Order: sequence, then C-alpha cells, then structure tokens
Amino acid sequence: MAKIKDSDAEERMYKNVFVCMKCNAKRRAKSKENLLCRKCGSNNMRAKKKAAKK
Repeated sequence: MAKIKDSDAEERMYKNVFVCMKCNAKRRAKSKENLLCRKCGSNNMRAKKKAAKK
C-alpha cells in the first residue's frame, strides 16, 4: 500500500470545499461562482478553514 503524504491528504480535505454560512453544510466545487447550498439553497458560501496546528 502506498504511503499518503500529509500534503496530499490536506489538499483533498480543504481544497475546493465550501461551507454554507447559514446551515454549515459542506460542498465541493471548483469555484464559488453560482454555488448554492445543497440543504437551504443559500448562496452565502465560504472556503473551509484549515484546522489549527498545535
């Protein structure tokens, strides 16, 4: 089994992932343009924040 680099996993978890500011639903998309929430239909989306390292 191939060893997964931390940068690869981090890119997969945070790149192109947006979070709804109303209901906190996550959605993966290439760009924020014309992006609607899958639960509430809102277009107020933000990029997912990276977890703080200790």
